[in-house]
Amino acid sequence: MKVTTIQQNTVWASPSENIAHLDTLLGTLPETDLTVLPEMFSTGFVTQPQDVAERDGRSLEWMKKTAAERNCAVAGSVAVYEQGRYYNRFYFVKPDAEVTYCDKRHLFSCGGEDKLFTAGDSRVIVEFRGVRFLLLICYDLRFPVWSRCRGDYDAILYVASWPIPRIGVWRTLLRARAIENQCYVAGVNRTGNDPYCEYCGGTAIIDPYGTTLAECADYTEEAVTAEVDAALVKAFREKFPACGDADEFTVI
Repeated sequence: MKVTTIQQNTVWASPSENIAHLDTLLGTLPETDLTVLPEMFSTGFVTQPQDVAERDGRSLEWMKKTAAERNCAVAGSVAVYEQGRYYNRFYFVKPDAEVTYCDKRHLFSCGGEDKLFTAGDSRVIVEFRGVRFLLLICYDLRFPVWSRCRGDYDAILYVASWPIPRIGVWRTLLRARAIENQCYVAGVNRTGNDPYCEYCGGTAIIDPYGTTLAECADYTEEAVTAEVDAALVKAFREKFPACGDADEFTVI
């Protein structure tokens, strides 16, 4: 299947501008099976969500509309308010409007995300067109136990707002997660600036051997596409069953 990642220059706290810009950008792209957007693509990464977290589902409705019109899945995270709590929520929306989501497990305490947001407690995998995707958000990348493959997925999607001072860590850990789990990894980071950080991108699609299949140029808003092949993952794991030799563990 074709996976397209969009390295977006997000306008701070302006869902209407970001969605309009994405509509324009998507109109220039070829057909794909899955389009992946960065973390909090409609607002930028906010830790004070009171005035910007969505209560009306506008971004989710846009994702449904876009998925149906383009006959592809659309994935990305949004700051949402639900039943008195804030969540950094990763939506995976299929063309038939079926929605799967997970809430960010590891909240970025260094930046204060843990003060107002509620952490997720579910490890979510979604199957689409023959490929099984594990959904994870930004800081989750640093925690390999939560990412560890148990034979239940073929690819990981990481959506992020990962700033320049730590971009070397982002690049290294994306490849580590691909190699150790013998899976594809699509890491989608933003570019541009917000009031607190500068972002250069580093968006990449990596195969189970740790080879980069496609990547966006730094400091550039662009999209790249690569093929993800579940059969290749299965064959590799059967030929070299490292995942099967992994240690047993329980996540509390």
